[in-house]
Amino acid sequence: MLWQTTRFSIDLSAPKVMGILNITPDSFSDGGLHNNVPSAMARAEQMLKDGAHILDIGGESSRPGAPVISLEEELSRVVPVLRELLKLGVPVSIDTCKCGVMQTALDLGVDIVNDIWALRQPGALELVASYPHCGICLMHMHRDPQTMQVQPMEGDILPDVIAFLQGRCLALTDLGVSPSRVILDPGIGFGKTVTQNFSLLARQSEIMSLGYPLLAGWSRKSALGRVIDAAGYPTKAHERTAASLSAVVMAVERGAQVVRVHDVKETAQAICVWQAVKAASV
Repeated sequence: MLWQTTRFSIDLSAPKVMGILNITPDSFSDGGLHNNVPSAMARAEQMLKDGAHILDIGGESSRPGAPVISLEEELSRVVPVLRELLKLGVPVSIDTCKCGVMQTALDLGVDIVNDIWALRQPGALELVASYPHCGICLMHMHRDPQTMQVQPMEGDILPDVIAFLQGRCLALTDLGVSPSRVILDPGIGFGKTVTQNFSLLARQSEIMSLGYPLLAGWSRKSALGRVIDAAGYPTKAHERTAASLSAVVMAVERGAQVVRVHDVKETAQAICVWQAVKAASV
């Protein structure tokens, strides 16, 4: 299976690691660490050495309760870094929900639009459809970042998540967008309870029945922290590497083709072990 993006057809026959690069002062795990061009580029180059296949850059935090920033502020954060990242010769993804940021990034040559709103903002569908090759990641989110954990979803969420993602895919195909450009993200932590988040992993095959590749975004998520804390091992977000790796391997085992992570080296090593076991079982 190939994922068509602006400059690359990404081969998803083996899992791909998407390295997270937040150019923000307030992201839940790494806010303020890479919010200038030299530190962002150093981090990007290190992630590539560690095994990242895709770089995902974001200029606005989507953590629960995060404030919305202006278009101008988000552009000022991401554009200088995007210009440099695009020289590295690897797929670059922009994590944004603003049409203005999407258009600017795509005009620069960015490969993928990764939108937590699944292109629900006015004009977003039409904008992305007007670029004939860019990759698209559609994510499920309940409510919005400011309120999603105040009133999370209720009950069995799988039918609603699947119906939502299917609807967004249909909205794109109706505009002539090839399914080969689209990947799906069930939105771990975005308006779900701890149990509901783990149900998305346990029943991941039901989401994959839609026929699209799947991105798993478990890295350092609070659901992992809640489980660890309950077992007597309290952690801060950056201390959840082992738990994140467990979730990544289970997601890959269940068919996820892309994993979006902070801990690139450790993730790449874990996937190598999984691949070795898979090869030995043939």
